[in-house]
Amino acid sequence: MPPTLASLVHHSALKLTVRAGEDRLDVPVRWAHASELADPVPYMEGGELLLITALKLDAEDPAAMRRYVKRLVGAGVVGLGFAVGVHYDDIPDALVDAAREEGLPLLEVPRRTPFLAISKAVSAAIAADQYRAVTAGFAAQRELTRQALTDGPEGLLAALASQVDGWAALYDASGAVVATAPEWAGRRAARLTADVQRLRERPAPASSVVAGPEDEDRVELHSLGTGRRPRAALAVGTAAALGTAERYAVHSAVALLTLTTERSRSLHAAEQRIGAAVLRMLLAGEPDHARAVAGDLYGGLLDAPFRLLVAETGTVSAGRDRDETNGEALGALAEAAESAAARAGEAVLVVPEGERLVVLAADGGAVVAACCDHAAAREAARTGGGARASRAGADGDDLVVGLSAPAGPIAASAAYKQAEQALSVARRRGRVLVEHERMAAGSVLPLLADDAVRAFADGLLRALHEHDATGRGDLVASLRAWLSRHGQWDAAAADLGVHRHTLRYRMRRVEEILGRSLDDPDVRMELWLALKATSGGE
Repeated sequence: MPPTLASLVHHSALKLTVRAGEDRLDVPVRWAHASELADPVPYMEGGELLLITALKLDAEDPAAMRRYVKRLVGAGVVGLGFAVGVHYDDIPDALVDAAREEGLPLLEVPRRTPFLAISKAVSAAIAADQYRAVTAGFAAQRELTRQALTDGPEGLLAALASQVDGWAALYDASGAVVATAPEWAGRRAARLTADVQRLRERPAPASSVVAGPEDEDRVELHSLGTGRRPRAALAVGTAAALGTAERYAVHSAVALLTLTTERSRSLHAAEQRIGAAVLRMLLAGEPDHARAVAGDLYGGLLDAPFRLLVAETGTVSAGRDRDETNGEALGALAEAAESAAARAGEAVLVVPEGERLVVLAADGGAVVAACCDHAAAREAARTGGGARASRAGADGDDLVVGLSAPAGPIAASAAYKQAEQALSVARRRGRVLVEHERMAAGSVLPLLADDAVRAFADGLLRALHEHDATGRGDLVASLRAWLSRHGQWDAAAADLGVHRHTLRYRMRRVEEILGRSLDDPDVRMELWLALKATSGGE
């Protein structure tokens, strides 16, 4: 505890007497300062015990004393010590009354007590308090280190919550709560996800202070990690601002968790190298070797149906900036997958593959769902328009994802091709994610939007359009009606409002102009698709 006016009054060697402000003696004293200036306020910082003899004050003037005391209170002075027997044998009533009116503690200092003795007492008490805080901080550091080594981050959080008399929470890279102490703080910590995500946008190390949910407490947020983007975050909730000892404990927790995070990053890099080897073996048709290499790390993932996800980003930007932007987009997807796996206790294989990201995850599990949700959120941001969507497109941050159908280790190569096919369709359609299973259930018509298909269709039908442009018939519309009616003359003629013999004549003209027989099913198929491609799929 820092020194207070009460502790100085009870100091047996100082012999101080309280003359006013008896109910405010529990205020901490930051320093004791002697000044005989008529206006010492410009030199005050707040929290001082001001010591005076009234050498330059008219201490018997009530109006002057009211102004003087009011200025001291406004500057944050916590107490006034008046030395009697120097210029005044007793404290003038004007000063006592002014102090009582403003609630400023007024202490009578006997002549035999030098101001220096009071300053030394305050200084010694502050030094003792700081020593206790440092000692307590080192003890907290040892306890936090012991808990981190024996019980991991969960034990460290429990020790930290006890040290600060509050609660603590650990967040992963996505801003999701990983662990809390005590357990009741889980819901409170979850409400701060948005604040944690904003903190992650700032380069590490970063920290901020936010009001707790429903103003229940004061919460400090600290980023963890030494990279450009923080890998995790720590929240500490307390009823009031942290003291020196509590501050030592929080700083120690940040350092220990950062070490754990960086160690985890090294292990994560090693796991990714093993994962890349496992993936290569699966794609090479060696599932038994892949299981042997995976061991317990990924082994369970290969014993049930899984899905392969292949992701890439756009190439609008160039050079280093493009690499950073693309890396951030793929990194965000990887974080979503790994965070979901950690929360659900699932195994996941995440492999950066050049400018691609490959994810192998359990079918129907939390990882696949998290990746789909991540893609849906990006889709919404992209199609929502506005500055954010425009900026994403300008930066080349066009994430495209292909998702395979469920497969087993033997069919991993086929699943990879499925994911690539779905990725190609997603890029062509301007979508963030396409599932291979949905491709078969949809229509082939959207594929006709490809520029090469349009160019083929325009070339195939150009002669017919040129013929119709001369006003000598409507061969294109007649061909469309005839094909839509599967070559039924009467039905197609009725749709056009012409005689069937007229329609037969027009189809012979189509054959003559194109030099192709409509009896050939391949020719009919190509013409139908060409008509669809040039009419926008109508």
